[in-house]
Order: sequence, then structure tokens, then C-alpha cells
Amino acid sequence: MRRAAVDPARGAAQVGMTVTQQPRVSIHRLGNEGQPLVVIDNVCGRSGELLESGRRATFQPGGASYPGVRSWCSPDFLEPVRPLLFQVLQQVFGFRQGVSMDVSTYSLVTLPEGELAPLQRIPHYDHAAGEVIAVMYYLLGRESGGTAFYRHRRTGFETISEDRVDAYNAGLATDEREYGAPPPRYHVGSDERFEEIGRVDAAPDRLALYRGRLLHSGVIPDPAALTDDPASGRLTINMFLRGR
Repeated sequence: MRRAAVDPARGAAQVGMTVTQQPRVSIHRLGNEGQPLVVIDNVCGRSGELLESGRRATFQPGGASYPGVRSWCSPDFLEPVRPLLFQVLQQVFGFRQGVSMDVSTYSLVTLPEGELAPLQRIPHYDHAAGEVIAVMYYLLGRESGGTAFYRHRRTGFETISEDRVDAYNAGLATDEREYGAPPPRYHVGSDERFEEIGRVDAAPDRLALYRGRLLHSGVIPDPAALTDDPASGRLTINMFLRGR
């Protein structure tokens, strides 16, 4: 873990934040590839307000790969820490020519384990192409889980870039021939296919940033408790930032 790459005090000062509101930044390097995981606590002080807004939102199916539903969420709550986020993107992730936002949504995991498709039962990557940063804002505490990161044992890959996709898919196919289909459950921890290399626990007003090509999976502590009711479900805010 390293803290010297980013100065949260400078970012706070630029937007007039008080000391008690000052974000706290941790930078972790994951696995053999040393990919960065940035965790920022005390991001905006609005997690309660955002949670209530998410609980009132109207949700739609999240797409073929996402095991739940989603609803648009304005990213304006991050405006007070914009200078700090730019520091992180530039100094940690190497962005040089600006940033665009691909998506910003409330996300609610709802799918029972018995209904998971095979690819929803193993760690996944979001984007193999381009420089895409996944951003996870946690609204709930540790009881709601978090996000874990993985190495694929057969290939040794921790990230899936365009030049690795074919080899990774071939490795998954060999895994299935040797071990059978992945069991119908949300992936957690290490097994014969994947080794966990890091984890960030959920905490209100915590932001996690990592490259979209990292293999990762949501940590679901109690799958039986999943619900499509946002008033009591596993609610987060997810974004993708693209370098340009």
C-alpha cells in the first residue's frame, strides 16, 4: 500500500472542504501484475442521501451479464472531489488527455444463485479494450460484501487485455473439461480455477477505482437474502471512466 502518490488535502482545499470532510486515500497494488486498486473513504458525506434516492429509483434489467437491475444515477455527487479524482487518474492510472464517463447507475444484485448463467458464476472483467476505469461507490456497510480480485490459475492472468482474450477463453474451456461447469453460486474466495489476490470491503461513502480489465467479482455474503426491493437490497453505484 502506498499513500504518497496522491494528496487528498490539496484536492479538498481546492473545493473548500473542511478537515472533518477530507477524503482518505489508500493505494494498493494487486497480485503479480501490480495493478492499482485505489480506495477513497469519506468521499462526499452524502451516502445516506444517495441511498435513500436509490431506494426510490425505478430499476430496469441490467443486461445479459449483470445479475440484477440498474437505474440511472447522476454523478454530480462526486463534483466536490473532482480535483482529487483527476489526481488519481493522472498519477496512478496514467491518464493524460482527459476523461469521459460511459455510465453511472444504481446497481442492485437480485439473481438467485440457481439462476446464474455459467459466466456469472466466475470472476469477470468489464472491458478488455482501451483504458477504462471501473468506479464502485458503496452505500452500505461490510455486511453487504464488497469486491474481490482474482488470478486465473491456468493462465496466470490477473487482467484480460485484447491480446489475452483468446488464451483466457481457451483456459476457461480447459477448466470446464477438467472440473466441469462452475457450481451455481456467486464466486467467493479461491478455488481450483481462480485465486483471490485482493479484496475491498464495502463501507458507506467509500469509493473504489480499478482498471476494467482486472478479473473481479462482487462479494455476496448472503445470497439467500438477495431481493429486488431496493429498500433492503444490495445497492451500490457503479461508473465507468474512459481515458481519451
